[in-house]
Amino acid sequence: MTKTLLVCLIVLMLTGCASNVVTDHDSGVVFGNYDSWDFAPSKKEGGEYVSLDGSRIRSAIERELGLKAMGQLTAETADLLVDWRIETEARLERRGAGFGFGFGSGNFGWGIAAPPPIEQVNEGKLVIELVDSQTKRVVWRAASRRYLNEDQSSETRRELIDKIVADMFKEYPPGV
Repeated sequence: MTKTLLVCLIVLMLTGCASNVVTDHDSGVVFGNYDSWDFAPSKKEGGEYVSLDGSRIRSAIERELGLKAMGQLTAETADLLVDWRIETEARLERRGAGFGFGFGSGNFGWGIAAPPPIEQVNEGKLVIELVDSQTKRVVWRAASRRYLNEDQSSETRRELIDKIVADMFKEYPPGV
């Protein structure tokens, strides 16, 4: 009993230490050369509408890049263009419990079981890419492992987006 409890606690601790953000970058880029940014043109006001979550994401990105001492300029003069999107991912989730029964004794018996119902759940994953404005190549990318759900409140969504974006930009610039 004690060993089982100890193993469960260790697994929970290791799960809590797992990173919620995955980043990648172009190792040939000198990130110290970038000191200005703007949102990629397709995400700017005027061309397309900005959703509620889009406004939350934009505010969080503006805050985090401001903390990195990077200035926001126009897309034509900025060193980096920020492109972000929410990618929809489907995953299977167990709902409820299965059913089973059996009978027998010793090493022999009969039984029948039904697996728990499984439901497909669609969730959104935030991806942020920094694009060199001259070469039009992605130089840095971060993707969250936390998901936004439709049933979250506005405040919960804002707090989660702020936390996700802050976690993403902890890894920027790479190697620092």
